[in-house]
Amino acid sequence: MKYIIILGDGMADEPIEKLGGKTVIEAAKTPYMDLLAKNGRCGMFATVPKGFKPGSEIANMEVLGYSVAQCFEGRGSLEAASIGVDIKPGEMAMRCNIICIEDEKIKNHSAGHISNEEAKVLIDYLQEKLGDDVFTFHNGISYRHLLIMKGGDKRIICTPPHDVPGTPFRSVMVKAAVPEAQETADKLNELTLKTQELLKNHPVNLKRMAEGKDPANSIWVWSPGYKPSMQTLAQKFGIKRGSVISAVDLIKGIGVYAGLKNIDVEGATGLYDTNYEGKAQAAINALKSGDDFVFLHVEASDEAGHEGNVDLKIKTVEYLDSRIIGPIYEEVKNWDEPVTIAVLPDHPTPCAIKTHTANPIPFLIYYPGIEPDATTLYSEKEAEKGAYGLVKGDEFIKLVLS
Repeated sequence: MKYIIILGDGMADEPIEKLGGKTVIEAAKTPYMDLLAKNGRCGMFATVPKGFKPGSEIANMEVLGYSVAQCFEGRGSLEAASIGVDIKPGEMAMRCNIICIEDEKIKNHSAGHISNEEAKVLIDYLQEKLGDDVFTFHNGISYRHLLIMKGGDKRIICTPPHDVPGTPFRSVMVKAAVPEAQETADKLNELTLKTQELLKNHPVNLKRMAEGKDPANSIWVWSPGYKPSMQTLAQKFGIKRGSVISAVDLIKGIGVYAGLKNIDVEGATGLYDTNYEGKAQAAINALKSGDDFVFLHVEASDEAGHEGNVDLKIKTVEYLDSRIIGPIYEEVKNWDEPVTIAVLPDHPTPCAIKTHTANPIPFLIYYPGIEPDATTLYSEKEAEKGAYGLVKGDEFIKLVLS
């Protein structure tokens, strides 16, 4: 048996009035998800343990069977692994967004989805001007970058920028959780203000504003941590060889610590215009070439949810179904070696509130010969009737691999 998990980040939602009380998944045309749900089994998965915020870092680690209470060391440390940055003793890694601030408020968390090329110029510039014995900037993808701080104390309170659009930025800057971390908080806030001065008149931003685009006029640091200690999936569950396919450094970093090979797909963007067909073909090729396990992650629905764009989110769910799940199912359904297909989001990203929630998410598991349950299609409501019930922790990955 081979296994593939197909994850539509933030795909789950809440009933939406303009959709007649349907969720995005219910409103979307998803014949392949419905087929797999009808012929497979469904359930609900509480991907966010109590005491943790519903971030993708938390939820995706739980999807792969890792206890975040035991393993999690911040999003930055995971993203460091994805871009080959080794966190040394005494160093703290943090996610470093480049964001848009307008009228002293956070306009958006992504600087209007700045391009990789523009972002690299800005991050390199900040490293040239502000990089020193304490701080080092590292390039990531689009608005998602990495800051390494030597001697930092992770006992600080940081607010993810996608959680607080429209909020005065000074009210949600870094705060110390304990007195010993006050110096760390002060240094990070001072750094943030320095970047605003440097970036406001940078040629990249002047050009963006002239074109009617949002400027990338500040960094925003969050999710601090040290180097995590994680077993590989081979050690935990006996998976001999596997791959991760994603455009998001966070997911790639989880894959590194999980012992999975990262497969880069040309044209994978993390947005609705990502290379769906390329990701599907990469997954098929990996399974054909000897992988036992593939984790295929698509970010598009989450970004649409953060924008509050209902129509775009429906489109991303339909693209996931027709351009990834469909081709993979049609390819593997008649293979001599059967393939288990699991489909799920990591967390909801409701369009109404434009941020993540910790509500349980619907999942389906299908493989040739599975005894179907009573579900007839894939949705939040239908999955509540599924035979798997509500699962937590590593129960989901164990169901996939059983």
